[in-house]
Amino acid sequence: MKKGKLIVFSAPSGSGKTTIVRHLLSKPNLNLEFSISAATREGRGEEVNGKDYYFMSLEDFKTHIKNEDFVEWEEVYRDNFYGTLKSEVERIWAKGKNVIFDIDVAGGLRIKHKFPEETLAVFVKPPSIDELKIRLKKRSTESDDKINMRIAKASVELATAPQFDVVIKNYDLDIALDEAYELVKDFVNK
Repeated sequence: MKKGKLIVFSAPSGSGKTTIVRHLLSKPNLNLEFSISAATREGRGEEVNGKDYYFMSLEDFKTHIKNEDFVEWEEVYRDNFYGTLKSEVERIWAKGKNVIFDIDVAGGLRIKHKFPEETLAVFVKPPSIDELKIRLKKRSTESDDKINMRIAKASVELATAPQFDVVIKNYDLDIALDEAYELVKDFVNK
């Protein structure tokens, strides 16, 4: 099977990585397809199983870990696992497409280490921790406790930015979208 490219977008929750990834997916010339992550958490709002995530039980997820079915996986919070199934990457590559990921920092770095030549790892940096908190509250999808957990984790995640190939500072969304597009266009056309 011919390997395509892997484009990883990682950042603390609320940094804008999902918005950037959606923008890039709307550009047919990039030949991208979204890698759907597996997750043990409940769906939020309008999320659909098999479209936004592969929602699975903790038991099923642990079985996949035991069977080495993941390219990468992480226990992001206690009993809250996320991961990328090998079958998902293979499915997208079989279509002749490049894979784009919207995943946590640890998972993004694992993919970069596992596929160093095929991967562009991009870290999306928010304007500040305070702005991050405002964005997460505006979502109205999580409790204050969950938001505080994400904010605490963000400081640790921000420290990993230098390990990525590129850091996009999302201070102005239009500029960040343009920068991301040019980066990915150059990478997939190499």
